[in-house]
Amino acid sequence: QVQMVESGGGLVQAGGSLRLSCAASGRTFSNLVIGWFRQAPGKERDFVAGITWTNNNTYYADSVKGRFTMSRDNAKNTVYLQMNSLKPEDTAIYYCAPDLRRNKGIWYNAGDWGQGTQVTVSS
Repeated sequence: QVQMVESGGGLVQAGGSLRLSCAASGRTFSNLVIGWFRQAPGKERDFVAGITWTNNNTYYADSVKGRFTMSRDNAKNTVYLQMNSLKPEDTAIYYCAPDLRRNKGIWYNAGDWGQGTQVTVSS
């Protein structure tokens, strides 16, 4: 199993930006889709974005399209989530998902979750 270490969360005002990082240890990602879910208080954990490790295809939830961007650094075995134009509704714990899969259009994580990083957007 790939183990994930997330970083980059914090407190930001609406309209601001943050970049989350997810570094993998144990083995390289290859042949996987890696990405992020988020969970706000009292809500379910929802898919945010993903990137295919081999060909750089990206996937986004409708709520973040145009504002969030996934990228990867193969040499560092790390994926990034650049979050721009943040909104208060983006406030959540963001979890790295090292093995994203899709079933009937619904993304889920088949790997172990990272520990999560808190993102708080003030209005």
